[in-house]
Parts: sequence; C-alpha cells; structure tokens
Amino acid sequence: MTNVLVTGGAGYIGSHACKALARAGLTPVTYDNLSHGHEWAVKWGPLEKGDLLDAARLSQVLAVYKPSAVIHFAAFIDVGESVQDPAKYYRNNVAGTLTLLDAMRQSGVDRIVFSSTCATYGVPAVLPISEDAAQRPINPYGASKLMVERILQDHKAAYGLRSVSLRYFNAAGADPDGELGEAHEPETHLIPLVLEAAAGRRAHITIFGDDYDTPDGTCIRDYIHVSDLAEAHVLAMRRLENDRMPPAYNLGTGQGVSVAQLIKQARAVTGRNIAVVKGPRRPGDPAMLLADASRATKDLAWTPRHAAIAQILETAWGWSMRPRTPD
Repeated sequence: MTNVLVTGGAGYIGSHACKALARAGLTPVTYDNLSHGHEWAVKWGPLEKGDLLDAARLSQVLAVYKPSAVIHFAAFIDVGESVQDPAKYYRNNVAGTLTLLDAMRQSGVDRIVFSSTCATYGVPAVLPISEDAAQRPINPYGASKLMVERILQDHKAAYGLRSVSLRYFNAAGADPDGELGEAHEPETHLIPLVLEAAAGRRAHITIFGDDYDTPDGTCIRDYIHVSDLAEAHVLAMRRLENDRMPPAYNLGTGQGVSVAQLIKQARAVTGRNIAVVKGPRRPGDPAMLLADASRATKDLAWTPRHAAIAQILETAWGWSMRPRTPD
C-alpha cells in the first residue's frame, strides 16, 4: 500500500486528513512531536514521534517508509502568540519546513501539499477573496505561512518540487463518525468555546467587538468543515501527479456567518442557553473574511459536503459531549 507522510498528523486537521487518506486506500504515516497533537488521534497508520527541526529523524522516517508524497500540517497556529513570540513561529514554521524540504530532496520525495491559511491575505480589499488577491499578512503567523508558500515556488523552479498550498478559512466541526474532533489546550477557536459555554464548562462567551461594519456589528467568517478540508488535501495530492497545477487554492464555503449568528445557531443546535459578554475589538481582526473557492471546485472537483453552519455545529457538539479522551 502507498505511504503518505503527514506532518502534524496527530493534530486537529492532520488527523482528519489521515482518516481521509485511509479511506482513499493510502497509508498515512504520522510524524508529530505531540506538543499539540494527541496520540489517541492516530488511528489509521503508524505514528513516528519527531520534531520538524530534527533533520536526522526526518531522513530516517523518509528512508523507512519511502512515501509517495508529504502532506505538511505541522505548525504553530496561534495568531496572538505569534505576535508575542515571533521567533518561535519563524523557527518552527519556516525553518522547520526548510528542514523538511531538505530531507525530502535528499530522499527523492518530490510532492508536497502545504497547509496554508487565509491569514496570508491580511485585511482584504475585495470580497470574496480569490487566490489572486494581494497577500499582505498582518501578523507573524500569516507571514510565516506566506514565506513557506514562496519557498515552495522557489523549490519548484530550482529543484522541480511539485507543491500546492491550500489556503483555508475557519476550520471547524468534527468527524461525523465521532472518532475525531478539536482538542486544543488552551482552546482559542470560537466554535468549541461557544459549545463549552453551552455545556456549562465555561461561564460565558465573549464577543470581541459589536461595532463592525456588518449587518449585526459582529465579525463575519467563512467556516469550513474539517472533513471537507481533509478531503481537499487528498484530491490536491492526487492532482499533484500533473505538473500543470496552480500554486494555491482557497478552501471555504463562501458563506459568511457572523459571531452573533453563530451563537444564535449554537443555542438552537444544543438547546442550551449561552451567556454572552461583550468585549472590545481585538487588534487586527478584519470585519469580514469570505473565500472564493471556485478554483478548487473546478480543478479538484471539490465541493464541501457539510457547508451549513448547523451541520458544522452538530458534529462539533456531538464531539464536545463525548467522554473526555485521555492523552
């Protein structure tokens, strides 16, 4: 069976991608240092513990499994932390990726799908955001991802590396089968925080700013189900067998949901009250982010199956109410 190396495969999106790979008849080999990932999330292939900056360990794993491609999720992703400690983000996200690419080149692996982000766009001038929009990240996290996108294109020109960057918007939800879901510590994503308030594990949810130029004054985001993201990675990896491929794809639904709308829908899905506290705006939060994902629909034959926010919340709520899984 064909192996695919999945860096960060014990994490939220990476573990869902491993399940999608297994469903496609491939063997996902998870490479993760477990600093944020979870051993219990590795269910569909072997786990190889190692750090992204450990060149010898990467080379060893590549030599043993001889993967046909790499799907690269391993990264630090907290925007606020990236502002406070940018060196940590550039060292891991950029230098770590360079270490991975060096090991791949030495091992003869020439295909990589990169987990990028809409944060590379910064504050958009036009909505919805297409892949051709200007990329002006406003924080070190987004800047680190954009640097890697450039590195990949330079590696293509110099070394023939075949790569694609998937810029996704707000990943959300949980595996519909209940096998996987979000388990961040600390949790910073809106939907699990809202559901924690619904479950009584959190006193309230804070809305950061209700005076934006949107219909209800709260920020609008494009939520994409994590299983749909996982499927897109498999499709993009298959497509990489063809050299004629754009360097990047947006992944989103194109449907905007405001913070206030999301909380209202969460109340309906859970049947619970969710207390709300209003707080000040957070620096750098754009009023609205919406994806134009038509390129992925056309080129990859990819269509989100769980596009409605109610579907996303239902899967996340089901995961949230399961007994806690120990590490």
